[in-house]
Amino acid sequence: MLTRIEVAQKSPATDSRGNKVLTAIREDVGLAVDRVASLLVYTLEMELTPDEAHKAASELLADPVTEAAGIDQPLAHDFDYLIEVGFKPGVTDNIGRSSREGLADLWDRSLGEEDQVFTSRQYLLWGKLTREEAERIAVKLLANDLIERYRVISRAQWDAGERIPTESNGVHLAHEPRVETITLPDNDADLEKLSRDKILSLSLEEMRAIRTHYTEASHSQARAEAGLPQFPTDVELEVIAQTWSEHCKHKIFNADIDYTDAAGEKRNIRSLYKTYVKAATAKVAEKITWLKSVFTDNAGIIAFTEDYDIAMKVETHNSPSALDPYGGAMTGIVGVNRDIMGCGIGCKPLFNTDVFCFATPFYDKPVPPKLHHPKRVLKEVHRGVRDGGNESGIPTVNGSIVFDDRFLGKPLVFCGTGGLIPATVGGKPSHLKTILPGDRIVMAGGRIGKDGIHGATFSSAALTETSPTSAVQIGDPITQKKLSDFLLEARDLSLYRFVTDNGAGGLSSSLGEMARECGGCRMHLDRAPLKYPGLDPWEILVSEAQERMSFAVPPEKMEAFSALAKKRGVEVADLGEFSDDGLFAAYYDGKLVCRLEMEFLHDGAPRMRIPARLSPTNHREPEAARLRERDLRSDALQLLSTLNICSKESWVRQYDHEVQGMSVVKPFTGAENDGPSDAAVIRPLYHRKEGLAVAHGIVPRYSDIDCYHMAACAIDEAVRNAVAVGADPDYLAGLDNFCWPDPVESPETPDGAHKMAQLVRANEALYDYCTAYGLPLISGKDSMKNDYRAGSEKISIPPTLLVTVIGRLPDVEKSMTLDAKQVGDFVYALGITRDELGGSEYYAMLGEVGVNVPRVDAAEAMALYRALHKAILAGYVRSVHDMSDGGLFTALAETSMAGRLGMDIQLDTLPVTGELSPAALLFSESQSRFVVTVPAARQAEFEQTLSAGAKRPAFAAIGRVTEAHELRIALGDQKLLTLSHDEMFHHWHQPLNW
Repeated sequence: MLTRIEVAQKSPATDSRGNKVLTAIREDVGLAVDRVASLLVYTLEMELTPDEAHKAASELLADPVTEAAGIDQPLAHDFDYLIEVGFKPGVTDNIGRSSREGLADLWDRSLGEEDQVFTSRQYLLWGKLTREEAERIAVKLLANDLIERYRVISRAQWDAGERIPTESNGVHLAHEPRVETITLPDNDADLEKLSRDKILSLSLEEMRAIRTHYTEASHSQARAEAGLPQFPTDVELEVIAQTWSEHCKHKIFNADIDYTDAAGEKRNIRSLYKTYVKAATAKVAEKITWLKSVFTDNAGIIAFTEDYDIAMKVETHNSPSALDPYGGAMTGIVGVNRDIMGCGIGCKPLFNTDVFCFATPFYDKPVPPKLHHPKRVLKEVHRGVRDGGNESGIPTVNGSIVFDDRFLGKPLVFCGTGGLIPATVGGKPSHLKTILPGDRIVMAGGRIGKDGIHGATFSSAALTETSPTSAVQIGDPITQKKLSDFLLEARDLSLYRFVTDNGAGGLSSSLGEMARECGGCRMHLDRAPLKYPGLDPWEILVSEAQERMSFAVPPEKMEAFSALAKKRGVEVADLGEFSDDGLFAAYYDGKLVCRLEMEFLHDGAPRMRIPARLSPTNHREPEAARLRERDLRSDALQLLSTLNICSKESWVRQYDHEVQGMSVVKPFTGAENDGPSDAAVIRPLYHRKEGLAVAHGIVPRYSDIDCYHMAACAIDEAVRNAVAVGADPDYLAGLDNFCWPDPVESPETPDGAHKMAQLVRANEALYDYCTAYGLPLISGKDSMKNDYRAGSEKISIPPTLLVTVIGRLPDVEKSMTLDAKQVGDFVYALGITRDELGGSEYYAMLGEVGVNVPRVDAAEAMALYRALHKAILAGYVRSVHDMSDGGLFTALAETSMAGRLGMDIQLDTLPVTGELSPAALLFSESQSRFVVTVPAARQAEFEQTLSAGAKRPAFAAIGRVTEAHELRIALGDQKLLTLSHDEMFHHWHQPLNW
């Protein structure tokens, strides 16, 4: 039985969705539509009485004050076109799922598995439109054909009696699950074709290694004795592909690299990860005591207080976000939440961060096949991360948006989560966990479906116009919140020994990693809960359907574990047991369908050998005369309106920053709470004064000149942002996230060797500066195939490194914000300004790149950071703001605007190196610099504190805070700029305020 309930707003004024769509049609599609109304449609597939239908419509699905409801009776009328959009069968429908639970509570009765609720959206359009234009609105704006289906009905069709049919959206697979044997051909071309056709993303060398393994006599005999064919089952081959994927195995970072530097000198690097990333942390760890767990778990863990630890992880979800921006981004944030839930013996998610890299939303060229317009990507990625965080009850405290048109092919979607965990649980260190043979394999949380199949292998390849739709997922934050609460309760009752996330590769990945702890596992795939019947065993094993965790539960605690899960509304399934026989084994209907030696599965992949040759760039500095002729006032205002500098407030405000009540320094601060904070500060423990700073650094534009200095500047930016809010520079931990275009040389990537050399340069900087700063890297991630190809067209992202930093504040009451606060305070510039406009926002605005990229002096920077931290703790500082995009001018403008106070600035005293033009003084992006305001009564003490160390940092008073609502900047007798707050605000707020 199918019942259709439509819900519409009674007044157009309260129809916010309809009004947003109206604006988007006019602005993004360019059509003159007069009005849009939106309706939410619920299709109930279940047996129910008329009274139950009425109760559902009037008491749950519609608000009787503002909404009207129709039961099996359309509410649409008098429109010109009707467009209804709904999910394709099998796509996660969060509203439908939540509504189903609400109906069960409302009716006070249990619903069977066949009782389902599906939702769709109906849009009524008024205006002089053609059918082709209505179809264009549906395709370009309202529906994503990967996951949604739509129908367009004209007024004439409606008047003739045509209606949207009431139909089930459930999945009914007419398929009998089976296991296939995959013959591995002797021909190399056929091996490569097999890898492509099955989306294995394995190289020829890897396919050869698999064939060799399966044709060894001893292996064939063991398989025959186990009742298996010589060649792999599809289950086995898919597990190997997931485990050996670039996404899971980080093959490029562990490769042998033959590197030729710019001088022609050659050397071999055996594993970037071990040589630079891991080695840097090992060196730093010799001098600190607060590292708990690094590079061995879902996230890194550091000590926060004597009783509590902090975990942190940052992930990327670039490829799925390119296909389905909303679903891909949501699974990014809820997925990294699970990384924290599965870290150690189980952490409570405390906060989220997000950093996005997009092409300009004002992109005005044809968008290549399979890609969405950047404006739609921006809106939907933002909405996905926002919904995932807000609905999970986790505050988003820090982030940024970076624009570069090279992100058209693949947006970068970085999602991070931090968590809190007691230092000990059940009398044992909480960062340690183990598995014993005989422990039960338990899956908890959401059910398994076809969504997310081949996610790991798909994200290990370039995006093309034929990329698979099955890789797309949509997260369910409500289900995951239940799972999170259950997990923490079970943790405190010591009901399990080990927990981890079902992320990339699904069960094959989580159980494959867990089985390494004890030496093997035996699972029964037919015991796994499915969203619908008909999945093949290999699909059950590798599906990345969301909201799932894997546990190792002692047999004697299985009953209590299951009882608690039932009480908390979390579904669990006992899939088998862990073993110590060295085998990863899986059964289906009592038959062995997968038998893989653990050693081959995890260590059998051949090591890649990759050439790396650094090629010279042909950039040059613009002619000095061109810069001298510029109108600095006009340039300054234009710079404030560039996408990487302008205010992102209208987007950031949509996140919940206050849930859990920990925020101290929020994303925006100042007199009117609209000044962009350098970093976030939260107070994780209400009874303690210690605070946690969360900051990041990302400067992909510098990679056009030199990836070494790009990486160095990203590290420095993250560190100085944390220091700017009061974090101790000697108690910081970092996370590295590399997103790179394909660095493996091939006919499709002839410049791969140069891109690999750029990656080497970035890793060299990572080691040099992390060791110089005493910054341990506790976790990281790499994404190596960020390219798009369609025919002869290829779009590659700029090499990008995101560095995230978490740090400890001794006292949150002494945390800093950027806004000028008191008339008469002295304005100080800290750090040296150099002729370093290469790769700057100013040069980008002029259409230039340059060569004088900012370079970081680590010793100079750390001396300044430690001295500034002492001055902050002593109470000598009123505000701090780092200089980054747009240089000194942007920092002064934001400090002044945020405080609603003016500034008189004299650049003659600015600490500089060499003779600089006025443009360089204002817009150079030299690193390790701050704008600081200091009370007049504390000036002497402030200067004495900064001068007290063995290495005296560069600093100077350059002006005063004034009552006037304007920024005045002079150089000698020359007045360079006088800008009112009103005109600065206009240019700064306007570009992305929609």
